Amino acid sequence: MNDSTTTDTHDHNGSRSENTTDLSRRKFLTRISLWSGAFAAALVSVPFFGALLDPILNKDPHTWRRVGSLNDFAIGSTTLVKFLNADPSPYGGVTEKTAAWLRRETESKFMAFAVNCTHLGCPVRWKEEASLFMCPCHGGVYYKDGTVAAGPPPKALTQYQVRVNGGAVEIKTSPVPLTDMTS
Repeated sequence: MNDSTTTDTHDHNGSRSENTTDLSRRKFLTRISLWSGAFAAALVSVPFFGALLDPILNKDPHTWRRVGSLNDFAIGSTTLVKFLNADPSPYGGVTEKTAAWLRRETESKFMAFAVNCTHLGCPVRWKEEASLFMCPCHGGVYYKDGTVAAGPPPKALTQYQVRVNGGAVEIKTSPVPLTDMTS
């Protein structure tokens, strides 16, 4: 007896017909497609979640970086020094390299400032003739000690710790300082 609601039909030998084979092939291909898509999505998401979780898992990225020898910096001078950021991750690109303004006050006293304006993060420039740091984006101005002289910056330039270690000047780096974007 042949039931019209059933998709499975049997021929006179008792074997399944081609309709059932097509249905199971369709299920198989659907499952393969879904698993392949899930696998591809997982592969694409690994770098994203790695970059997202890296700052959480690596708590103390502060590192001392050598920026020159003691004799490279004259007393009273302000020099741009470049160094590797505290967290040079493979996905960091150009952000793994950073810079600071290093000012030598006396024989043993140095000050180092982040190159980013505290207003919106634009790079500040040192103007020797005026003894000021100036931000070209929105007119922020800082004194040589990093405090705000004029313009919209809400606070002084971010400072790095500096030490002299065996005749070498070193800066204690930290991740690129983030600014308050709501100012």
